[in-house]
Amino acid sequence: MPATYGFLSTYPPTQCGLATFNAALGTHLNAGSGRSGVVRLLAGDDKGGLTVDRSAPRVVHTWPTDRPDGWVAAANALNRFDVVIVQHEYGIYPGDAGQEVLPLLRAVKAPTIVVLHTVLSTPDPLQRSVLERVVAAADAVVTMTDTARQRLTDHYHVDPSKISVIPHGAAGHCGAPRDRNARPHLLTWGLLGPGKGIEWALRAVALLGDLDPAPVYTIAGRTHPKVLEQQGDRYRESLRELAADLGVTDRVRWEDSYMEQSELNRLIRSADLVVLPYDSTEQVTSGVLIEAVGAGVPVVATEFPHAVELLSDGPGMLVPHQAPEVMAAGIRRMLDDRDTTGRLSRITAGPTLRWPAVAARYQALAQRLLGAREHTARRAGTRVSA
Repeated sequence: MPATYGFLSTYPPTQCGLATFNAALGTHLNAGSGRSGVVRLLAGDDKGGLTVDRSAPRVVHTWPTDRPDGWVAAANALNRFDVVIVQHEYGIYPGDAGQEVLPLLRAVKAPTIVVLHTVLSTPDPLQRSVLERVVAAADAVVTMTDTARQRLTDHYHVDPSKISVIPHGAAGHCGAPRDRNARPHLLTWGLLGPGKGIEWALRAVALLGDLDPAPVYTIAGRTHPKVLEQQGDRYRESLRELAADLGVTDRVRWEDSYMEQSELNRLIRSADLVVLPYDSTEQVTSGVLIEAVGAGVPVVATEFPHAVELLSDGPGMLVPHQAPEVMAAGIRRMLDDRDTTGRLSRITAGPTLRWPAVAARYQALAQRLLGAREHTARRAGTRVSA
């Protein structure tokens, strides 16, 4: 009988990248069996909004992260499954640097796979300590890029034999070739907030007014719930003001929503170019980048670590951070390259980034852990009987 999986993560209807990632991974590992389940991390201010596919694992327990000692019941719920997969991001767990995940990991009896969504190059002492203890408590750790794996082994005291690199999955967006748009369509999507670098992309768009026709730039995504709670919608409003000051209001489209996957797929396939102007120099995993590359859409991205690793072989162009003139030149060059889309389609035609292949690698890792656990139990039984 196939193994059952218990997942610990944020989860739809929560609107965040981890929730979407875990739902996609769980759907492909669950394979319609209905035997796996999710322990959902839920912040007290979470309004939700997304639906989840019927074939995805069901929620078997909710851990309200604003209540003390919620990890105890969460661990008990996870212990009903053969393998436990934990999504790790500092900010989703209670305690300083999310340290309440540690007693949970120690209480889980099943083999545990921890997926690291953030690996900081210069963590503070507590962040370093927590992540090192997370790795020590896990049976296996997954990073989604080799950059993250290298950063983990170079800057943290961890057992490198525990680490596997499995890429972030992509939906693939297979379908008929995209029609050429009447006007070039640039796209950025994802939760909005300071650090996304949209201001630099707007400045780049303003430098492309001589193109005939001038490109249209779509900015899709809700304001990040934490940003909205702490700052309101000031960042989005500042971007609208900047667009007006730059004279590009009529060339910018706003989609203020967190889209369902089918709607997002259509939007991605409508784009001639995806622009990722992020300010971060730390981002080792970007689901947006993976989705764009998986769809065969050209990408212009700043030099954040995941983009450097993924785009260096050709499926896009890297530009410096906060350099709108260079970004505009990159966009111009990519739009002028009539062979770009065809080249990307050939590069991304392989299935390795698609969710079925990614889930198969998690399944193989889980089976290896279960086999090792069974072998250890048999050896212990032999010694006792002897």
